[in-house]
Order: sequence, then C-alpha cells, then structure tokens
Amino acid sequence: MNIGLYFGSFNPIHVGHLLIANSALNETAVDKIWFIVSPQNPLKKSNSLLNEFDRLHLVRLATEGDIRIKPMDIEFHLPKPSFTIDTLIYLKEKYPTHNFSVLLGGDSFQNIEHWKNFSEILGQFPLIIYKRFGFEINNKHNAQLTILNAPLIELSATQIRDLIKAGKSIRYLVPEAVREEIEVRSFFLKKN
Repeated sequence: MNIGLYFGSFNPIHVGHLLIANSALNETAVDKIWFIVSPQNPLKKSNSLLNEFDRLHLVRLATEGDIRIKPMDIEFHLPKPSFTIDTLIYLKEKYPTHNFSVLLGGDSFQNIEHWKNFSEILGQFPLIIYKRFGFEINNKHNAQLTILNAPLIELSATQIRDLIKAGKSIRYLVPEAVREEIEVRSFFLKKN
C-alpha cells in the first residue's frame, strides 16, 4: 500500500491541512494519508503547543468517517524531540510491505537541509510537495518529488490560535466538530 505521511504539530488541525491531504489522495498514487501528530517538533517552540493527546483527539474528530485518512500517535512512543528520519526508519521496519512518501509544504522543503539526516530522507523516500505562498520549490538536491496542485490557502494554526485568544470566530477555518471541541474545552485560551 502507498502511504503518504503528513507530519505536523496540527496545533490545531484546520481545513488547509485537510484540503492538502485530500489533494494528495486525489492527485497522487497514495492510497491513504497518515497524519503523524508530532509531540515535539525540534524546529518549533513547544510552549505554544496544546497537549499532544488533545491535538491527536482534534485530528481524529476532523478526519472521522474518512477511511482514507488515519491519525497516528507513532511519535508519542519514540524519543523526543521527534526527528522525521527516526520515524521513517521505524515505520519502514514496522510496515515493510508499505511504500511511504512524505507530504510537506514548499516552506519545509526549502528548509530540509536543517533536518536530521535529510540526505537519507531524500535518498529513500519520495516527497509530495504542496505549494506555499512566497516559497519557490527548487529541487537542488534532485529529490524524487511530486508537486501537488492543492488549493493555495493562506491559513495557519497560529492565525487560528490568535483568533481564539481574541475571542473571534474560527467557524469554517476548522471542521465543525473541531471548533466545538475547542470551544467546549477552552483550548488555546488557558495555559495547557
């Protein structure tokens, strides 16, 4: 089976993430997308992160009923911080019959040289790149990549968190079940 791995903090998951996953499923050879919720990204500050179990719960709410998408807590059980190469090696060993691709934005691809053992990732795993405003996709490392024709939406989890803190609506920016859970549990309003 061809699996697209979508790594992220998903803090919170929003419609942009889901549109990208759907585009990858529609336009590439991947059969399923696994959302790999990262407990701690080594390139991001963790003090603004909602608890990883709450973030995973929101991803599950967002993708409920879509059998093509599977939320995964694999990195919860691996050493922290989470390095993509370590997770990829683990998955390759655990699921030897699957073929894995990494789904990432043009901004992350532009910074891939800062990733641990990035040349090993590029040598072993195809990449599916979605465009981001202001980031040119330059394949200077001759990676095996597919450029995704996903809708360009300028939306970030940071913007959503800022709206929540300002007491403004996030309706239509996140799935309704996610919005309701964020409101009921006062996520992003208090120190988690």
